[in-house]
Amino acid sequence: MADTLLGPPFSMRSPDSHSLINTPSLIHFPILFPLFVSRHHFSSRTRNLSFMAPFRKNTDVCHCSSASTTTNQPSLLVFSGGTAFNGVVEDLKKLTTRVAHVLPVSDDGGSTAEIVRVLGGPAVGDIRSRCLRLSDQSTYEALAVRTLLGHRLPLEAQKAKFEWYDIVEGNHSLWTGVSKPYRETIRTFLAYFQDQILRRSDESFCFSNGSIGNFFFAGARIFFQSLDAAIFLFSRVSAIPTDSLVLPVISTNDRLTLGCEFWDGTIMRGQNEISHPTNGSMEPINKSNSLTPSLPSRIKRVFYMSSEGSNLLHEVFPSVNPAVLEQLKSVDCIIFAMGSLFTSICPSLVLLGIGEIISSRACPKVLLLNGTHDRETSGFTASCFVTAITDALNRTYGDPHNCLQNPPSQYINTIFVPKGGQIPIDTDCLAAQAIFHVVTVDSVHDSTAGILFDPKSLIQSLSNLLTGLSE
Repeated sequence: MADTLLGPPFSMRSPDSHSLINTPSLIHFPILFPLFVSRHHFSSRTRNLSFMAPFRKNTDVCHCSSASTTTNQPSLLVFSGGTAFNGVVEDLKKLTTRVAHVLPVSDDGGSTAEIVRVLGGPAVGDIRSRCLRLSDQSTYEALAVRTLLGHRLPLEAQKAKFEWYDIVEGNHSLWTGVSKPYRETIRTFLAYFQDQILRRSDESFCFSNGSIGNFFFAGARIFFQSLDAAIFLFSRVSAIPTDSLVLPVISTNDRLTLGCEFWDGTIMRGQNEISHPTNGSMEPINKSNSLTPSLPSRIKRVFYMSSEGSNLLHEVFPSVNPAVLEQLKSVDCIIFAMGSLFTSICPSLVLLGIGEIISSRACPKVLLLNGTHDRETSGFTASCFVTAITDALNRTYGDPHNCLQNPPSQYINTIFVPKGGQIPIDTDCLAAQAIFHVVTVDSVHDSTAGILFDPKSLIQSLSNLLTGLSE
């Protein structure tokens, strides 16, 4: 089927040219493809698609777990961003694959920012990053697919454009080891992404440092007009375990912008501007706190604002993804992961319904404390992290009609602390918040990120916590 869909390989002129030659697949693909796949049939709930048959034989063994191997595993829901928690994802699989990864869709840095600028839609960078970490590595082909979708183009714009054309035409060495069904499926959506860029003739797309996985993801999302469908396709192509869920906290096809209100009244717009300002540079973000200017004052809250908004009058209130609420009601453990507190974790917590369900659950609710201060949490103690999460879940500084008044202990009952971390553990203040269970976990030192949890020790501590509760 894939051969029929794509037709003969298409070729392009030099990246210096604005026109294309011999492009039957680009011309006919948007018309022909809906004849084979209905957008309405390709939803996050779909589990048996004839379209996926050409390569299902390659993935069933890799990711379809039987009930006997997973029903005894604990189920977790993790609130995180796309970077910090990635380092423990592989080790977490050894404890359980029954994990719902809840991620924000407000990242506006790097190649994600360029996609959003030209094509609109939600940011997919964090979701793509987590999907890649969860993807299969058990075969040569699985590794080849992972390498392809994890590849970034060169920083120099002209070189990046040349390499992109080489990839999308199917000539790049990255395709080595990728079988024809996989190759044609992935190329189809890369071609569609390219087609969408060419249709925006008034915008010049910069491929510098671009992520191939982001481009594939964006092509699928735009074609199906569904973020859930794009995640489903990406999950199947990269053979993510079927009981591992990657959930955008807001399931939307619209662009979302994060706003930040400081205690001095300042309003800042954009996740990247709040967390790691780059001044428009396409270079990889340097998250070293020592190189980042300080914020005007401490952060009071984060909120969502209209794409063209600039102040509190432009606040908007998107609805939470219902699938997130479903998972929250039933999982065995809720985790607030390490990472950028206000721009990675809190954007998922401020939505209506999240605080209500978490406060009602009688299960382990674990905060994984950062090992190092960053721009957002300079001067914070452990209890400050707890207060920030509590305020976000209570929506303390938002619409007074939607505020909750739950105490911190209804949201967090356990804190994991990396050994030797920079964040002071103010035991008396934590006790005043009715939080008494603080667990020290072995750590490692990273030259760039500082003190991090040792992944194996962290997973062992989680296992001990869950086993102790089940006995």
